[in-house]
Amino acid sequence: MLSSAAVAGILLAPTAAFAATHGSGASGRAHPMNGGHSQHAGNGQAGTDPDTTVTFAVTSGELTISAPTAANLGSGAPGTNLTGNIGTVSVNDQRALLSAAWTVTASSSDFITGTGLPAQTIPAGDVNYDPGFITKTGNVTVTGDDITLSSSSQPVVVASSGVGDNSASWNPALTVSIPNAAVFGTYTATLAHSIS
Repeated sequence: MLSSAAVAGILLAPTAAFAATHGSGASGRAHPMNGGHSQHAGNGQAGTDPDTTVTFAVTSGELTISAPTAANLGSGAPGTNLTGNIGTVSVNDQRALLSAAWTVTASSSDFITGTGLPAQTIPAGDVNYDPGFITKTGNVTVTGDDITLSSSSQPVVVASSGVGDNSASWNPALTVSIPNAAVFGTYTATLAHSIS
């Protein structure tokens, strides 16, 4: 027969084992740190990213035209056609416009020799102006018009649908229908170009 002390020891052994395994009281309990989750220090939000406004200016220039100061078409006999080029006419549009357009016109005085008597005059209407091939730069449409010269300005080269700076150049040909009654001499006229 087991003694009462021995029986008590048997009954106490599991209780002691449990206490050894899990601890007892405040010092024996496991405490999850902050509910099992770590905390980040601080509560602040990120600052606003800075914006910089940057500006610059695109400059605007002028619309200009240039043409030769003198031209010699050569020589021809009465009753024939004389054709010659006068040299390069150039337009430079530096206005930097959203909608760029311009028109070049031409006019001419009569061609005279000597003192300009009727027999010494070849009317401007006997002369044809042909701009010929036109070289252009920039975003623009350029067209040429073949005209019979007169004292009144007429369009010879027209630019349209342009954007920004552009330019154009051509070497117009003049064809003179020399009258049968033309007299000997060097004939001179003033050919004027203008732009708008």
